[in-house]
Amino acid sequence: MWLTLAFTSAALLGFYDVFKKDALRDNAVLPVLLLNTLFSTLIFLPFILLSVWMPERMAQHPALYVPAAGWEVHRFILLKSVIVLSSWIFGYFGMKHLPITIVGPINATRPVMVLLGAMLIFGERLNAYQWIGVALAAASFLMLSRSGKKEGIDFGHNRWIFCIVLAAVLGAVSGLYDKYLMKSLEPMLVQSWYNLYQLGLMGIILLALWWPKRHNAPFRWKWSIPLISVFLCAADFVYFYALSYPDSMISIVSMVRRGSVIVSFAFGAMLFREKNLRSKALDLLLVLIGMLFLYWGSR
Repeated sequence: MWLTLAFTSAALLGFYDVFKKDALRDNAVLPVLLLNTLFSTLIFLPFILLSVWMPERMAQHPALYVPAAGWEVHRFILLKSVIVLSSWIFGYFGMKHLPITIVGPINATRPVMVLLGAMLIFGERLNAYQWIGVALAAASFLMLSRSGKKEGIDFGHNRWIFCIVLAAVLGAVSGLYDKYLMKSLEPMLVQSWYNLYQLGLMGIILLALWWPKRHNAPFRWKWSIPLISVFLCAADFVYFYALSYPDSMISIVSMVRRGSVIVSFAFGAMLFREKNLRSKALDLLLVLIGMLFLYWGSR
C-alpha cells in the first residue's frame, strides 16, 4: 500500500512543479513562495482549529485529526520547517532560471542521497533490482550535464544549477528527517504545523530581503500560484501516510516520488516549448527504467 501511495504522490508532485514553473516565469520568487506557504497553511488551519474545538469528534477521523503537542514535539516540527523552507528557496530560484526539463531530472537523482543516508541511519538495505534502479538514476545525472551544455548551461559553473543541487541535498535531509518523525508523530500533526511555521519564517524573510527592493523585482499575480499549494499539500499528505507504514522504506519512497519528472517533462515540452528534448528524453528514459527496477525490487 505504501508503494501505491508513493506513486500517487509522484504524480501530484509533477503537477506541482508545472504550476511552480508557470508562477515563477517573469515573476518575483519570494512573494510566490510566501503565497505558497500562505495557501498551504490555509488548507490545514481548519483541521488544527477543529481539533482544538472538538477533539473528540475529530479523533474519530484519524486521517484528519491534529493531536495536541507541547514544545518538546513542536521544536522538531520547527526544525522540519527550516530545512524544507531552505530547500524551497534554493529550488524556486533555480526553477525560475533553468528549463524544467533540466530541473526535473536533477531532482530525480535526490533519492541517491537519501539512499546513502537511509543505509547509514536506518540500516535499510537494497536488493539487486533496487541497486540497478539507483545506478540508472545516477547515470542520468551525468548524461543530463551533457544535455545542459547544448543550452549553454555549464553544470560546474552555473549558480542556478548549484541552487538546484543544494535544494536537492536539503530535500534529501528532509526526507530522512521525515522518516524519523513518522516513527513517533502523526502525519497531520507534522504537515499542518510545519506549514504554519513556514509561513511565519517566510514572512520575516520577505520583509527583510524582498520588500526593500520590491521595485527591482516586481510581483505579478497568477492563478497558478494557489495551485502550487493545492498539489503540494495533496502530494505531501499522501507522502506522509506512505511513510507512516512500519515497513515503508524512505529510500524507495523518495525514489518513486521523483517519478514526478514524467509529468513535468511532458509539460515542459508541450506548454513551455523547451529545447533539446530528444537528448533529455534519453535521460528521462533512464529515470523511468530505474523506477521500474525499484518497483520490481520492492514487490
